[in-house]
Amino acid sequence: MNQKVVTVTVNIDMDEKTLYDKVYELEKLVEALDGEVVLNLTQNKSYIDKAYYVGRGKVDEIKEYCEKLEAEIVVFNNELTGSQVKNLEEVIGVRVIDRTNLILDIFSERARTKEAKLQVKLAKLKYTLPRLSALRSGFSRQQGGIGGKGIGEQQIELDRRTINREIANITLQLKEIEKNRNEIRKKRINSKDPIISLVGYTNAGKSTLINKLISFGKDESSEIKEVFVKDMLFATLDTYVREGYLINGSKVMYVDTVGFVSNIPHNLVESFKGTLEEIKYSDLILHVIDISNINVDDQISITNEMIKKLNCEDKNIIYVFNKVDKLLNEDIKLHYSNIENKIFISAKNDFDISLLLKEVEKHLFSSLIQTKLLIPYDKQSIISTIMNDYIPEFVEYKENGTLLKILLKSDDYNKYKGYEINEE
Repeated sequence: MNQKVVTVTVNIDMDEKTLYDKVYELEKLVEALDGEVVLNLTQNKSYIDKAYYVGRGKVDEIKEYCEKLEAEIVVFNNELTGSQVKNLEEVIGVRVIDRTNLILDIFSERARTKEAKLQVKLAKLKYTLPRLSALRSGFSRQQGGIGGKGIGEQQIELDRRTINREIANITLQLKEIEKNRNEIRKKRINSKDPIISLVGYTNAGKSTLINKLISFGKDESSEIKEVFVKDMLFATLDTYVREGYLINGSKVMYVDTVGFVSNIPHNLVESFKGTLEEIKYSDLILHVIDISNINVDDQISITNEMIKKLNCEDKNIIYVFNKVDKLLNEDIKLHYSNIENKIFISAKNDFDISLLLKEVEKHLFSSLIQTKLLIPYDKQSIISTIMNDYIPEFVEYKENGTLLKILLKSDDYNKYKGYEINEE
């Protein structure tokens, strides 16, 4: 049975739309853990109450609503200190968690791979450490349900030294995993297949899009290793790498990354930094945007900020406005007329996927040099090397060697230009 939840958002200098967006997103985060929001409360304040975050009168009001609506959990849209959680629980009489704890809960439930589980556990430990004394008492020790997927009661009872030791141990394990990932990444980079990363706000449709891209040009009998898709926030935390082909036949590697969210907990960003750094090695970034979302502009800004934090703002980026099938007003597209390198699609309905692929080709291959190479028959190993990395426009077997018409990257062009011929 779904747990009944009351949400509380403190408004300090937010306009009406921003406040609405914050409340709406928190409700969606609660629903991501199968919680049922029975009431959203807000309070306008010019300062934060040290003891309760909200004013004492508001705390009594929350208590009354929880009793009346039989709510089991109160979720604050702001980060609380351990003592604030303890004080609130003592008065209200139900479990109290903050937005950070809620997001950590979602990540904890979604983690599938060993790396993701370790990353979440590390973030949980770092979140728990400064709150240890408060978490040793009261409702926060209870387990199960929303706010109860923490590091566990047994670990909460551990002293700081033990938790610090566990943090160090997990950090070492993650470094070892990262070393292995770097080896795999190195092979991928050396393969010369272009790498395309999909980034964006959570639930923007990245996984749906990557499945469409990797299945492009394949018949129904072909085996396609699709990534997990579900219409909810943070459906998956794992980074997926999948092989696909463009319209011109070129092979590419698609990388699907974890979605972003506003005010994502700092410890989570730090824990997942190694995974997110896949973006750094991309030849092209597809910034996937849910154009139908009421908070689309903020979501674009938040994703751009994360791209900037990863020092990838100078990368080649295509803004992919997804879910146009949900648009009630086509004029919304005009709002983004100032954005270059954009395309409007519906990954779900296959709308303009081929146009997106053409745009990808344009960005990936605009710097390639077209040439004709005549490779002598005693140098056929060169043909094998070239064929591993490129698909020629045509191949012709001449009397004195193999003639290729081909697009090459500049470094490869310089390597093979000794075989270039000019045919009129």
